[in-house]
Formats: sequence, C-alpha cells, structure tokens
Amino acid sequence: MRKYVNRFLMVAGLLAFFATAGCKSSGKDELTLVKIIPEPVKIDYADKILTIGKGIDVVSKDPALSFSRTYLIGQIKKLPGYAFLPEKDDSAVKVVLKLDGRIEQAEGYILEIDKNITISGKTKNGVLYGIQSLLQILQQAPASSEGLDVPRLKITDYPRFAYRGMHLDVSRHFFGIDFIKKYIDLIAMHKMNTFHWHLTDDQGWRIEIRKYPKLTEVGAWRVDHEDLPWNERPDQKEGEKATYGGYYTQEQIRNIVSYAAERGITIIPEIEMPGHSAAAIAAYPELSCQGKQIGVTSGGIAKVNILCAGKDQTFQFMQDVLTEVMELFPSKYIHIGGDEAWKSEWKKCPLCQKRMKDEGLANEEELQSYFIKRIDDFLTSRGRTLVGWDEILQGGLAKNATVMSWRGESGGIKAAQMKHNVIMTPVDYCYFDYYQSLNKDIEPLAFNGYIPLSKVYNYEPVPAELDSAEAKYVLGAQGNVWTEYMPTEKVAEYRVLPRMTALSEVLWSPKEKRNETDFISRLQPFLDWLSENNYNFHIPAPEGMMSKMIFIDSVRVKLVNPWPFARIRYTLDGSDPSVSSDLYEKPFTVKGNLILKACVFLKDGRHGLIKTSTINKVEPILPYSIDTTDLQPGLSYNYYEIAINSVGEIKKHHPKSRGVMDGVGLPAEHRQEVFAADFNGYFYVPRTGVYTFALSSDDGSQFYLGEHLTIDHDGPHGPSAEFGQIALQKGYYPIYLGYFDGGGGNSLTLQMKSDGGEMTDIPQDQFFHKKQE
Repeated sequence: MRKYVNRFLMVAGLLAFFATAGCKSSGKDELTLVKIIPEPVKIDYADKILTIGKGIDVVSKDPALSFSRTYLIGQIKKLPGYAFLPEKDDSAVKVVLKLDGRIEQAEGYILEIDKNITISGKTKNGVLYGIQSLLQILQQAPASSEGLDVPRLKITDYPRFAYRGMHLDVSRHFFGIDFIKKYIDLIAMHKMNTFHWHLTDDQGWRIEIRKYPKLTEVGAWRVDHEDLPWNERPDQKEGEKATYGGYYTQEQIRNIVSYAAERGITIIPEIEMPGHSAAAIAAYPELSCQGKQIGVTSGGIAKVNILCAGKDQTFQFMQDVLTEVMELFPSKYIHIGGDEAWKSEWKKCPLCQKRMKDEGLANEEELQSYFIKRIDDFLTSRGRTLVGWDEILQGGLAKNATVMSWRGESGGIKAAQMKHNVIMTPVDYCYFDYYQSLNKDIEPLAFNGYIPLSKVYNYEPVPAELDSAEAKYVLGAQGNVWTEYMPTEKVAEYRVLPRMTALSEVLWSPKEKRNETDFISRLQPFLDWLSENNYNFHIPAPEGMMSKMIFIDSVRVKLVNPWPFARIRYTLDGSDPSVSSDLYEKPFTVKGNLILKACVFLKDGRHGLIKTSTINKVEPILPYSIDTTDLQPGLSYNYYEIAINSVGEIKKHHPKSRGVMDGVGLPAEHRQEVFAADFNGYFYVPRTGVYTFALSSDDGSQFYLGEHLTIDHDGPHGPSAEFGQIALQKGYYPIYLGYFDGGGGNSLTLQMKSDGGEMTDIPQDQFFHKKQE
C-alpha cells in the first residue's frame, strides 16, 4: 500500500499552523469540512469518510464527456503527494461523470461522494464545474497511513448569474498563446464562463485579418519604449523601427477558441471602434478623417485615434474585419468598444459634418450613435449581438445592443431600464489593474487607484435602483484587466489574484450565503491550489501603518492582519522582516524615533510587500489667530467646468459657480465628468493631539491645513485614498482642498480620526467660513 508520508507531513504542519492561529473547531471534525470557492448553494454531509488509497478511476459512458474525463485525469495527476493509479486497478475509487436532464439549472451540477464519487450535470459545463469542486476537495484532503480522506457528502450547486467573465487587454502589452491558455485555465478554475479578449486598441492590433494584411504587418508593432513611463512615451519618429508587439494568427485563434470551449468558456472578441483605432489608422491612414500617416502609439493617448464616420469605406472596412472575426469566434456577442471616442476630428471633418446633415443628426454624439447602429444592424443580420462600453448610450442606444457599464453603474441602470441586457464592470469595483494595497509607496509600478479584495467581495452587481423586472436584464459582471502597467505575465496574475477569486463568488454563490469572514477562512486552501498551479498572487500588506507616522508623547501601534491564517512579522531597526523576525501579536507603544517595517507571511514563507513607517516625535503646530465673530458654519466652494491634470491648475481659471457646503464633497451642480472644485475656510481643532486624515478621490486632490500640505493625492488616477498625519494644538486653522475629475468616475470624501480613535466623517461643527466669502 502506498504511504502518503509527504502529504501527511504537510497536513500535520498545516494543523500545527491552525493551532497556533487560534482557529476554533466548528463542532464537526475540522478535517471533514470542505472549503470550496465559490461557495456552493448547498452541501449535505454524511458524517463518514471515504479513504482513497488505490488511486482514482474516472469513467463515463457519455461521448460528450470524453474531454471532461481526460481533463479530470490530467488535473488529478498534478495534485501534490498523490499519484494517479491505472484504472485497471479494481480497488480504485471510481469517479463517474454523467449528464442528467433532471437537473433544472443549465449550469447546475450534483457532486456525490459515497463509496465512489459521482458528478452529474445538466450539461457538460455543469459537469466541468463539479470537477472543479472535486479538485478543490482532493487538493485539501488530509492524508492518513491508508490514503487521502475525503468526507462523504452531496453538493447541489448552480450559479447565480449567467455571465461570469474576465477581461484581458493584449494591445497595451502582448501576451503569447501559452499565457492566454493559462489565463483560460484560471477562468475555468473559478467556474467563470466568459473570456473577453481585448484584441485591438491604439497601441497594437493583435488579430490577423487576411483581407487587410497591414493590420498586423504595421498595426501590430510599435517603437520599443518599454523603459519609459507609459504616459511619457514619444510618438514614432521618422526612421524609427517598430519592434515591440505581436499578433495571433487565425490558426492560433481557432486553437485558443477550441481550448476555451472545451473548458466551458466562451471567448468574446473586442474590436475597438470608432475610437481607440490608432493602430488600424497607422496601417490604413485613409480610415481617418485627415488621411495622414501616423505610427502606432507606444503609450499614453494617441493624438489621432478615431475612424472617419463620413466615409463609406470606413463601414465597409469594419464589416470586412468583423466578417473574419465572426468566422473565428462563434460567440453570440461581438464587442465593438465604443468608449472614449474623442470627436474633435469629426467636428473639423467636412465628410463627417455632411453625414450629420444628410442623416439629420444634431451633434457628434448622435453621429457616434449612427456609427454604432450601422454596426449593430450588420451584426444582427449575421445572428450576433453587439456589446459596447456604456458610451454607446450617447446619442441613442442601438436597438439590439448589450451595454457593459464601466463608468460606475449609471449606464447599466439606464440600459436595464430601457430593457437592454447589461454586464456590470464598474471601475470602482471591477478594474483589476488598480492596486490591491492601500498605500502607493509600497507598490512597484505606476499608480492607478486602489480596489482592495474586500471591496470586490462586497460588490453587488444588481443596483438597488432597479426593480425586480429591470434586474433581470443584469446578466452578470466581469473583472477588467487593462495592461498599460502590466508588462509581464507574472504582474498580470499578481493584479488579478485573488480579486478574481472574490468576484467568482459574487457571481456564483447565492447572495444570502455570501459572508466575507467565511470567504477569507476558505481562501487559504484556494491560494495553495493557485500556488500548486504556478500562479502568482497578491499578498496584502499589514493595515494600520502609514509611510510617515508622528506622535507628541507616545503612539500606540496597532497592526491589522487582513488574512487571519497568515502572520505579521516586523522589525524596528530598519531591516527587512524575514521568517525569523518578531511575530506581531498585540499592539505596542513607541516613545522614540524609529523605522517600523512589517510584512504578512504565509505558512510556506512567501510574503507580501514590505510596508515601512518612519515614526517620529513632533511638536504640535500652533493655531492661527482668527477673529471668530464673523465665522459661519460650512466651507466656501468654487465649481469649475474645466479639463485639467493637476490641482495647481485650478487657480488659473474662473469658477462657473460658488456656494457653501456643510463639508467636503462634490458640488450638487457638478456635471457627469471633467470638472473641478476647491474648498476654502477654517477647521476647528477641539483638543491638542495628532490628527489622521483620509482623502479619497477619483481623480486628483490636495489637502492643506495652513501652509502645510497634509495630503498630496494629485494627478489622474482611479478611486483611491491617501492618508496624512499632522499634530495640532487646540484652535482654528485655514483649510484648502482642491479636486479635479479627469473623466470616467468621480468621487471625493475627507475623513479624520484623532489619536487612537476610529476614522469617521468630520463633524460639520468643525468647518467654518467667513461671511464675506
């Protein structure tokens, strides 16, 4: 009989780790409970154990499940410490795969473990989802001298949403077919069913179109400026050779589409239009309004990137391209982008203006709608459905279109109320290119924004504004992965994981069963599974630290561990923490200047980013001498309708309106996007102490107390927070806060805590302004 010594030692070590972690028993033997992500609809335990000691024999009589059988065998062979034994061994545990029409849900499955194992599915995709659950059970099964022990149980399971997707942009950075398949494997592991493949954009055309060979001969390549920041890359100069890029041949795409389909995943291709088309224009300049030769953009925003809507050849070109795309992708949906179509070229183009006049179009937004509707009619005539980002609502929504709502949820809400299908991808929750850690100082690449794991897990795809009839138009949601700042496969995985894991449960599990604490408790074995499959994932940093921390007499340092199954280790001498550094177990007091470094460690020694805090003793800043007799509650604000990229530019402009607000926030009159506001007044400090402020914004913001720049959160970025501390004596201080929105979503909040308190909204009675203001 095979002895599972290595696996037994591994499990023993795991139990010891849990013991030191203070984990509580659930009442049922800890080893009999399975931890599956996403959480199944129902698990019934039989209070008995099945020991697998002679291998597993996978069988199926249904030819439609031949791949499922092969796939399961291959995955079992990858499990650590377990060897697959030949099926001719009669004592092996049988895994029976079968289709069962009695299962009501199309993607539902039933997994039964008794003397043998049975996976039944309404469809082959349902069987595949049951296989993923079984693999998690086997991966975390404890070992005895007799073999692997798994609980006898029955899982009844099916997804909440029909659309469960992940997106990947391969235009900004090109990824080879091996990684694309690895990414598809990851989607399958999470019981997701859609891969949105962003194949064209300003920075590269990645799909072979045989009728237009220059799209890949020219459009797939750009000048290699990978050593420069994304938004500082120059345009291609005359004589410069384009060497960075790549594309997928039609043969490769067919292979990938087949690979995904076998794993229950539909690939939706995206061909951008009318904007984000610089790579296509570089290949065929006649597609633009000016018809001038340009190069493929190396980074940032292309100066010319919109197709001419006044030329009939533009529509013929796109129909030819989409015809070849539809031959490669059997997906019901074809994504055409439609976002960020900068229309300045259309405003200057005689042909576009003539088109508007001939078609009775009032403005360029209606011209964009005309463009999208023509493409919608073409795709509909071929039996396909157009999908576009929420900008396709501008000027009127095409009659058959499905909307992906990315600039918040408002576009999705509007589309659902118009009885159009909606896929939710709001930037505040579903943009996985944004950082997962709180402080940009500890991340190695450019800063976009901050979306932590917890925020993703607590996302609800059905907005409260929709009634039950309208909610049915929300097909599901998707995680988006834009790769401007993801030059390598490892970085892409690191940004995606484990937020994709959280989103998978949001989209699969019943809403009433979702529980973040329970999810985190199930995360550890899932992370082990990701590690065994060679995926790179983000490990969070300790919470409760800022890059600069101050105190007047002393400070109590309280660190928070986001993952209770992991450990925080720290140093106070400026050295990097290691597995032998001090273990953080309780808060401690600091009375002198020092450098604190802390890091979260997993049981196998892997760790997250090291967070550093310089802790210094300071004297509080003196209050300002202010005549309080003419002060009134609230802050004065100025509102501007301007397009800027930094807070410092605000004062160069005249406000459109002025007013008074109770505190810091977006003025009621603000437009949907591209505006600015600043706030002036006085802040009252009721007692001497250290005050910590949190400034959250999308995009840039700055916060001053007197002459002191307390928080600098300037520049274009997504929704995120910056923190700052300042020691203040009791009294009044001038306050200035500037903010601008550069497009997309917008948000602005200011919170505060004093000394050891909790972060809360600032009471209104601490803000004042002068009457004459």
